[in-house]
Amino acid sequence: MQRLWEPAPPEGFAQFVAARSDALLRSAWLLTGDAGRAEDLLQTVLTDLWRRWASITDGGQPEAYARKALFTTYVSWWRRRWRAEIPSDPPERPSGGDTAGESADRDAVRRALARLSRQQRAVVVLRYVEDLSVQRTAEVLGCSENTVKVQSLRALRSLRTDPNLELFAAGRP
Repeated sequence: MQRLWEPAPPEGFAQFVAARSDALLRSAWLLTGDAGRAEDLLQTVLTDLWRRWASITDGGQPEAYARKALFTTYVSWWRRRWRAEIPSDPPERPSGGDTAGESADRDAVRRALARLSRQQRAVVVLRYVEDLSVQRTAEVLGCSENTVKVQSLRALRSLRTDPNLELFAAGRP
């Protein structure tokens, strides 16, 4: 079906998406623990960026805006319970060279992150995956630096005692 009118992307938007969407999708996956929800989260954020692109680029830091929007949207989804459809697991695909050990390690990390509260998970991803400072993490999440420190402490304590990650760190028996 042919569309009568399809708006062109704002100048520079397509290049930004091509260059940064993989990194943003990784962050979204670490937050949600689910590929489908991560894609939904990123798509929601990119839709917001599309609408505000001119004002975002005037500030000169579209990636900073995108990352902040990613984390705040994620936290707001938690506050408003997700009421949309939940897709079934994707069909089995042949492995592209991934070994069972690597898959088990990723699964152990994903499960350990899933056991954290959303706030703790957001802090862990921002601080230790995105490598942001305590101050910048607080700015992104809209909370105090002390909240970031406390949530980080609690999250790391929980991750250190997670039995699946203990096996992961020990190199599995």
